[in-house]
Amino acid sequence: MNSSTSSTRLISTLGLVAAFSGFLIVFVFQSTKPRIDENKRIAIENAVFKVVPAGAITQRSYVLTDERLQTHGQGEDIYAAYDKNNQLIGIALSGAAQGYAGIINLLYGYNPRCECITGFKVIKMTETPGLGDKIIKDPAFLSNFQALEAKLNNDKNALNNEIVTVYHGKKTHPWQIDAISGATISSRAVGKAINTSARQVLPQLFSQLPSITQLDGKYDKQE
Repeated sequence: MNSSTSSTRLISTLGLVAAFSGFLIVFVFQSTKPRIDENKRIAIENAVFKVVPAGAITQRSYVLTDERLQTHGQGEDIYAAYDKNNQLIGIALSGAAQGYAGIINLLYGYNPRCECITGFKVIKMTETPGLGDKIIKDPAFLSNFQALEAKLNNDKNALNNEIVTVYHGKKTHPWQIDAISGATISSRAVGKAINTSARQVLPQLFSQLPSITQLDGKYDKQE
């Protein structure tokens, strides 16, 4: 067998292996994606009741697109939570930002009555155990989100004040987040995720709130 024939066979074999590997990767991705999406959906639905004010018992999902709220379509996911009287009690929104070890994906609650953030729940992160993951455990840090100011300006087209994370012990305003000492990067990521989402979504959502204040008809999910 000459070297030319040997090289051709080797290249052909490598090509077949590469093709098969590519097919296998696509197959595994396609077969597991529905389960991954479903697990993500369940995690988000459970998180909604953790971040909105107490008293929420039902929720309905909407999509904000072109400054309109719809029950389906492409756009920003909005999770409206209602009390036992079917009155809007809070809204859950998603946010994401780069942390120390990777992207932090979270869901945060917004109360339109006080125009404030009422809590957040990490959906996915890869922060360092014992350091970055303090953002989900530290009581003092979590207390920042009991009523974190997120008011709009007089024209209702932007946040009145950007939501920012400051060094531990330096918080002086209700729209500031007091960082965790030793986990400043992760703390800032939470603030950035919420601020980026809030400044984009809340002005668009403001004019649509009257349409979802009262839950009518059949609701989607119950706690």
